[in-house]
Amino acid sequence: MPKPHPLSLEGTVVAVAADRGHHFSKPPQDRIVLEEGHGVQGDAHAGPFVRHRYLARRRPRLPNLRQVHLIPSELFATLLKAGFEVGAGDLGENISTAGLALERMPLGTLIELGPMAVVELTGLRTPCVLIDRFRAGLKQQVLSSAETGPPFKSGVLGVVRAGGMVAADDTARIRLPSSSFRPLPAL
Repeated sequence: MPKPHPLSLEGTVVAVAADRGHHFSKPPQDRIVLEEGHGVQGDAHAGPFVRHRYLARRRPRLPNLRQVHLIPSELFATLLKAGFEVGAGDLGENISTAGLALERMPLGTLIELGPMAVVELTGLRTPCVLIDRFRAGLKQQVLSSAETGPPFKSGVLGVVRAGGMVAADDTARIRLPSSSFRPLPAL
């Protein structure tokens, strides 16, 4: 699979996933429905307030900036070369894309998914200890050793700005923010 251009503005949805329970991996689905201001319909991380279990216990009224998790599918090939077989949904993502360098997109980037849905990027997904419980040694593979660029290679998080259905083979288009270029913070 070719590497995406650092700021390619069009890619493809490769797979979608959702899970009602708080499990590390999410089973692939034929399609998911994004709900504005809420997230993925029927997913454990959906809702207007934080649903991440650690944060929800401490600050349950924080806004949910993690409604949707997107990951570049190119990561799966990189991990396979390192000996880790990982597929769509395995790392807890809702949407796997191809052709987009998601972790290099600035804060506030809008991703149009399919005919109607829009997700605004709010931050990088920070890999936690659960990634090593899923596959021992995997966390080290998603930490970046580069001095420039994102510190993690485990996808991005966002909020739903416009709802709609999303399925594999849908187009994913990038709309960069008009304000100054700000890298995504780790969440």
